[in-house]
Amino acid sequence: MPALYPKAASPSLLPSDCEHRLELRHLRYFKAVAEELNFTRAAEKLHMAQPPLSQQIMQLESELGVTLLERHTRPLRLTEAGEQFLLRVNLILSDITSSVRDIKGIAEGKQGRLAIGFAGSAMYNKLPEILGMFQQCYPAVELTFKELLAADIASALMARTIDIGFSRPPINETPALQQKLLLNEPLVVALPSAHPLATRTCITLANLDGQKTVLYPRYPLPSLTDLILNTLEAATIRLDIVQQVENLQAALGLTRAGVGLTFVPQSVGAEPRQGIAFIPIEGDLLCSPMSVAWLEENSMAAVHNLLPMLDLTVTVPSA
Repeated sequence: MPALYPKAASPSLLPSDCEHRLELRHLRYFKAVAEELNFTRAAEKLHMAQPPLSQQIMQLESELGVTLLERHTRPLRLTEAGEQFLLRVNLILSDITSSVRDIKGIAEGKQGRLAIGFAGSAMYNKLPEILGMFQQCYPAVELTFKELLAADIASALMARTIDIGFSRPPINETPALQQKLLLNEPLVVALPSAHPLATRTCITLANLDGQKTVLYPRYPLPSLTDLILNTLEAATIRLDIVQQVENLQAALGLTRAGVGLTFVPQSVGAEPRQGIAFIPIEGDLLCSPMSVAWLEENSMAAVHNLLPMLDLTVTVPSA
């Protein structure tokens, strides 16, 4: 009884023309001939002699197993297969050209994607201006952002989920990472407008002793809270921490509600907020350093295009 279904063809019976040994030059040669419909003019356009060009087109037709040109007509004429092949050749060459351009752009840091990690308060001061400048200079680079705790920036860099990180305070020393201090910005005290200290022009550390305070978690390290408490503990100043919050905006919201004072970078205090008074601390003893960090072996040109802009623009606002 005959089989209901034919057996699959053996590999030796598969058509050999499934594997063409075409090269880009064949496509470019054919494109020139197809556009000029004249071997002599096409050869001149390609800066080559006419006989080798004719041989290359014949080789191409042999590889494809089809006739692309009707040679007995004057001018030459494309066969139906030739017309369809020209459409595909144009797409292939255009895609190659754009791919080469894109790859060069990525290698030069002019295209691609740059993933930026940042501690929330790093977006004050000049950082938004820097990123705006970078986008003006490199508009084809897509910037993506991820807000992180300072303690998480190092691990994000190591895992390559971000390419560059802006940390406040700086991350812990890690051999695989490069880090550069951008600024060491004074902290100011944020007080409810009705607070007795809100009318002062300056606050001493002694004024802070026993004050109800809203702070961020001290751990994991590094943290801004750890810097603040270490400085105050060295001066035997004790805060009454009544609430811990995860971010600066929540701290300011609770301060405005009268829950307690908090500490913010000077650049944050430069923006007036209803219901909150920002008072400098005498002697600038409390500061908020900010750094930029990147993986030492990171060869991304976009990262290295951004770094010089930081030197030009990051400044501490005047008091």
